[in-house]
Amino acid sequence: MSTTTRIDTGAARRFIYDDARLLERHRLAVLFDGAPGSRVLDALRPYRNDDGGWGHALEPDLRGPDSQVSGALSALEVLAELGTAADPAVTPLVRETADWLASVALPDGRVPHVLPTATAYPAAPWMQPNEGGMLTFAIAGHLWELGADHPWLDAATAWCWAQVETEGGLVGGYPVKFAVHFLDAVPEPDRAAAAIERIRPLLRTDGTIPVGGGQDDEKLRPLDLSARPGAPSRALFSADQISAELDRLESEQLDDGGWDFDFLHWSPGQAVDWRGIVTLGALQTLRAHGRLP
Repeated sequence: MSTTTRIDTGAARRFIYDDARLLERHRLAVLFDGAPGSRVLDALRPYRNDDGGWGHALEPDLRGPDSQVSGALSALEVLAELGTAADPAVTPLVRETADWLASVALPDGRVPHVLPTATAYPAAPWMQPNEGGMLTFAIAGHLWELGADHPWLDAATAWCWAQVETEGGLVGGYPVKFAVHFLDAVPEPDRAAAAIERIRPLLRTDGTIPVGGGQDDEKLRPLDLSARPGAPSRALFSADQISAELDRLESEQLDDGGWDFDFLHWSPGQAVDWRGIVTLGALQTLRAHGRLP
């Protein structure tokens, strides 16, 4: 493992304060400076709609105000980052988000990837209305992390297990990424470990997995699939692979202090929003692996 960090943490912080959304600025302050979690909740609430869902480009690839499943996923990711102990307001937000997800879920328990209302607003080319359920994996994972007790979570979890335990139930790219998140979070470790082994043949020898229909040679890397040390999914990767990925992540800090993303930059607003998110994510990953001073 590298022992000398190449990260300019001050430049990364300046990038976030210069270019990122208020939400990521407050997340930075909470995660790295000990600010109260209520600041993140204050920045998150404007993305919430009266129906209990989340929109307003909380997920940067859908720019409309309407509630979308990917918006709910983004909200739950932030709430899981805070944890229910950070603020008593987290628990009702989780419950109300699960209520909204149940209201749009399909009979088999999965939630659609994109709801039809998205067509009225700017969106990434891949964010077209469809009933593919891959976001169900990550949403269920975050709800398990948050200790949610909701009837829809039972149905969603059953759907997730059916996909990961059925031959051919998973194809490459993001469905695998989200399925791995579910398996890292669901409280059935032996069953999850067996399912993780069924994912191994989908990976290339370097631990990457191609993203079909993405940019040229777009792929998900080991740290995209397994960001946390000690997660069950780490069984898929060698220590050398993780160390090499951390070296690569360090080397990809740009001159402006931030990190970029390798999928399509389809609008200026989307690019700005995602760069703030991935820059904060890079700092979190590097710190979790002891790569920040």
